[in-house]
Amino acid sequence: MKTMQPTKYATLLFAFLLFFTANAQELTKVSPEEVGMSSERLGILSQTFQDYIDGDELSGATILVARKGKIAYFESFGMNDLENNIPMTNSSMFRIASQTKAIVSVGIMMLQEQGKLLITDPVGKYIPAFMETTVAVSKDDGSYDIVKANRPITIRDLLTHTSGVSYGEGTAADLWEKAKIQGWYFADREEPILATVTRMAGLPFESQPGERFVYGYNTDILGALIEVVSGKTLDVFLQENILGPLGMDDTHFYLPEAKKERLAVVYSPSENGLEPAPNPGGMVGQGAYVEGPRKSFSGGAGLLSTSMDYAKFLQMMLNKGTFNGKRIISPKTVELMTVNHLGKATFPWVGGTGFGLGFSVVEDLGDRGTLGSVGEYGWGGAYHSSYWVDPKEELVVVYFTQLIPSGDIDDHGKLRALIYQALVD
Repeated sequence: MKTMQPTKYATLLFAFLLFFTANAQELTKVSPEEVGMSSERLGILSQTFQDYIDGDELSGATILVARKGKIAYFESFGMNDLENNIPMTNSSMFRIASQTKAIVSVGIMMLQEQGKLLITDPVGKYIPAFMETTVAVSKDDGSYDIVKANRPITIRDLLTHTSGVSYGEGTAADLWEKAKIQGWYFADREEPILATVTRMAGLPFESQPGERFVYGYNTDILGALIEVVSGKTLDVFLQENILGPLGMDDTHFYLPEAKKERLAVVYSPSENGLEPAPNPGGMVGQGAYVEGPRKSFSGGAGLLSTSMDYAKFLQMMLNKGTFNGKRIISPKTVELMTVNHLGKATFPWVGGTGFGLGFSVVEDLGDRGTLGSVGEYGWGGAYHSSYWVDPKEELVVVYFTQLIPSGDIDDHGKLRALIYQALVD
């Protein structure tokens, strides 16, 4: 019998160990130089963000940069709570708002992989109120007509924000206001999310299904759909299928009492510098994430998290569906989620960009005009947080702060410029 040569055996073993290390280990901190980044150049990033703190433009922030499966940079700046002199730390917790959407979108794709649904299905198959919907059509005199939708809204329409569902501020805003469904904030609601979105289905939407990119309650509807299809509340489904397996132990819809002091305060710019965001009305202010009724699990904007937790989720996506030895979704599902699905429904806010199944996607770097790579995907949150994944550079970036409204601060642009200028290999 022919035996394997030692050198060949060693090569195969080394390849196995490389694969296992990249796909099974937790994110660990290394020197930037080990993953092709410059410590000296990252120092410019640190100084710039300290300047935002010193200039009273930001109360505090955390930045995590991972490359090639390792953390190259993880720093915190400023304060969690200015009034009580509580510093920002790498374990600080944040309202991540629309960064919830990516996690819930992955949940929908898991249900497709389990044979529970197809994203081409009409939403009305699972939530009957959505089988026949309406659209508000503006008239020249400032009024509007309400017409029937040309076809049923599909799950894919919701994933791509092409269902026509807004945040209730559009053509028929008066009817949405009367129904008390406006804005993205749900933490203070006494009713389950399924009840809210079922009422939503009776209101006129902004455009016909598939015709336009309209940012709105799409992922809240997906969260309710997950509850119907899985038979579990959204918090339980996500915990069992995504958060638990990925070790995202600090990601919650409502904060455990023991973690209350870690939640960063939301600030707003004012003539007197940064002040705590107003509490009345809930949507802008400190929120009901600790003391609220804990009944509405918002798939569109409801989660709290940390930089490390969210980096684990993004590293799973970069790893084509696996992290820490756990497969969450398949490589082909990741591939489908991270390409442009808009077709004629162009992305309205920046050039060279499309939208996939839960993420914006860069298609033309020159048209977009900022540093990055074709194939990069990401999004952000209403409290001024941001993230992106750059597969070409094997890069994950998580930026958390709590600022609303953001005003004219240019931190997002400088964050991107100063991370990419630190890549040296």
